[in-house]
Parts: sequence; structure tokens; C-alpha cells
Amino acid sequence: MSLDACLEKMRAAGLPDVAVETFAHYWRALEAGETGLIAESEIEPVESLPDADDLVEQADPELLDQAVVLKLNGGLGTSMGMSGPKSLLVAKEGQTFLDLIARQVLALRRAHTAGGGGSGSGARVPLVLMDSFATRDASLEALDPALAADLEPDFLQNKEPKLLVEDLSPVEWPADPALEWCPPGHGDLFTALQTSGLLERMLDRGYRYAFVSSSDNLAAVLDARILAWMAAERAPFVMEVADRTAADRKGGHVARSRDGGGLLLREIAQTADEDVEAFQDVERHRYFNTNTIWLDLQAVAGELERRDGVLGLPLIRNRKRVDPSDKSSPEVFQIETAMGAALGVIEGARALRVPRERFTPVKTTNDLLALRSDAYELRDDGRVVLAAQRPPFVDLDEEHFKLVADFEPRIEAPPSLRDATRLVVRGDVTFGPGVVVRGDVEVDAANGPVRLEDVELQA
Repeated sequence: MSLDACLEKMRAAGLPDVAVETFAHYWRALEAGETGLIAESEIEPVESLPDADDLVEQADPELLDQAVVLKLNGGLGTSMGMSGPKSLLVAKEGQTFLDLIARQVLALRRAHTAGGGGSGSGARVPLVLMDSFATRDASLEALDPALAADLEPDFLQNKEPKLLVEDLSPVEWPADPALEWCPPGHGDLFTALQTSGLLERMLDRGYRYAFVSSSDNLAAVLDARILAWMAAERAPFVMEVADRTAADRKGGHVARSRDGGGLLLREIAQTADEDVEAFQDVERHRYFNTNTIWLDLQAVAGELERRDGVLGLPLIRNRKRVDPSDKSSPEVFQIETAMGAALGVIEGARALRVPRERFTPVKTTNDLLALRSDAYELRDDGRVVLAAQRPPFVDLDEEHFKLVADFEPRIEAPPSLRDATRLVVRGDVTFGPGVVVRGDVEVDAANGPVRLEDVELQA
């Protein structure tokens, strides 16, 4: 039986029993014909949400002392041609994403005194990474020793077999056996916290809350106001959402279920072709998931215990090739879940509207150029804040800039984008020092390589 072959493969790889049983849960759902699709007819738009801008400015040192900063750090940046952890890519002013995350956490510790100010010592605020097998060693080696805390610095996300579309058996790919496996999506956060034992250790050591975000989103910093609001509201789970724009049409949005009225998250992979237009209607579905969440660890532990370790997040079925670079390789299903989908699973879960300035993920070299430019300012506490009126739109020629190895030599110095609304580059262009972009600018190197230096480009 295909499932038995999958489970045997997972056990042989040393995966924990709960991870194996969680995979089996989703495999059976897939075999039964479940697609994970959420029809437009089953949901209603969300008209309004609590707003972080309305929260009272406050910081409770005792609450902060119960908080953990948890970063999703399993990505290799393969879409940008990287083979190592994306978090070790230089983000700004010669410092990597991980360097700046460390600065943010250390600044939080110094700024808030635990125990109501009596001891004078900083709040604990551990930094914990959810690593993959591919990112763990390099990331741990790069961590600032000053971050040492009473929790281990990381835990590992699980992996699972890719499944042949034809019979849901585990694919075999001798040319590169590593391609036989895939991550289960960041919904594995809950399973991995449990199977690693870290969830139990956090609770044993007095930690109650976790602030979770991606390591490539430097604007996602623990906000003591949100933590205080979450605790006062006794919310077991909070998702940060922001207003959708045309740039967010493919990002997951929140909605209300017509069956019960509860909030839920719908991803593009959970949308039928006939509903894509409604999915991408940013006026109808106004809020997108920033992939930053807050957890009440006691509530999460209780839910996992009640559900025998399987939280039951909605299935996401991704159809791909076993070797994404080889279109002739067999088609496979990757079973995934999204951590934000707990919005529709954990009773009492909430969504909170936050300023878009808390969302600056780097998924492409376009994003990287904007971040490195003066459109964003690096503060002493490691926070990266928008210095421009709005984030500049950047579209670099993929042939010459998509891969980091091609991007780096062509960006000798990031151009000034503080006053830019749009920068489009076509062809082989190198940016030397002193380039200033104002307004809406297109650079065309159709006649051959171009090097720009000490020049102002203006529409």
C-alpha cells in the first residue's frame, strides 16, 4: 500500500511518530479526494478588524519576560540561486538578516526590565530558529553568542515524501535522492514544536507567548503593545494582517466562513480556477496574511493534546515536478499546511490589522535592492523602517538580476530610491555609486551593457 511505503520511508529517516501520524492524516484526506479548495460560495469578506494603531502605548515587562521570538529560518533562497540559508545573505549595510534579528532581540532585552523594574535585569526574550536540515549548521554557527538563553537556539522542521500523482506512492529519484523529500509547509511549526520537546520546555521555564515571523521580514519586530492586547483579550492565536494592494493579489487573504462566521485563511493554492478572480479582488477581500503570528503556548499545547498531536490544519495540495528544473521529471503532490490556517482551527483565534510597514519580506532580488536602498532606514536597535513615503516598485531584468550571483556584481552601490515610485531595468545594467532615482524611471540597455554612476534619473 502506498501509505505504508510512505510511513516506512519516514520512520527509516528517523522522523518522530507524531510527524508520521500527521502526514498519514493528510495522505488519507488526499486519497479520499480532498483538494483543500475553499470555494468563494463558502466564505464572506471581512469588513473590519481591530487595528494595531488604536492600541494603547504600553509595555508590560513581566509579559515580555514570558515571550519568545521565533523565526522561520528553513529557507535556502533557491529562487534567487542560493544554496545556503537566506538569512545569511547581506540585508543592509553589510549585515545579514540574522545579524539584524540578533540586534533586534538584544535591544528588546535591554529596553525592558523584567519583574516590574525591581531587579534591573533585562527581560529574557530568547531567540529560537525553526531551521531545516539544510540551514541548521550554518545558521547556528553565525548566531551571536550574546543571544544565549535558557532555551536551545533552534529546532528542526520535519520533512515528508513527495507523492507520485498517479498512485500517491513515495517518489524515487536516484539522480538526487534529496528531491524525494519536501517540507510540509510552515504549518509544521506546531508539530515540530511538539515533537522537538521545545513546546514543553518553553512552558516549564515560564514562557507563555511566542512571536513568530519569517527571518526575511526584518520589519516584523515584537511589539509590546500587541503582546499586551493579546494577553488582555486572552486570544490563543493572533494573525497580523495588512491592507491588500494589487501587489498582494496572490497572497493568502482572511475571510469569514458562511458556516459559523469564524475567521479563516485562504491561499491561492486553495482556490478553484473559477474563483481566482474573486480571490484576487483586493476590494472584496481587503486583508492579507503577513505571515506573522502570535501564539499562546498554553493554548497551543492544550489544542495539540486534545487532538492527539494532529492540529488538523486545512490541506494544501501542491502539484509540482519532482525535480523543478526538469520538466520531464514525474509529477508529484506535495502535501502542505500553512501556520496561519490555525486562524480557522483554534477557537477564539483573532486577526489584527497592522501597518504595512511591518511587512518587508525579501523573496526576490527586486525586494533586496529596495531594502538595501535608502528607501529603508536601519535603526540602532536593528529595526528596518520605511524612510520613503511608500515602498518603491522595483522590476529588474531577470536574465541579469534574478540570481544573487548576477545581482551582486551589478549593484556596486544601491541607487537612491527614497524619492522613487518605480524603477524598471531592462538589459545588462551596472549601478555604480551616486545614482539617484526620482519618480517613475525605466532604464533600457537594449544596445549593450550600461554602467551608471553619479547620475540622477528622473521621469
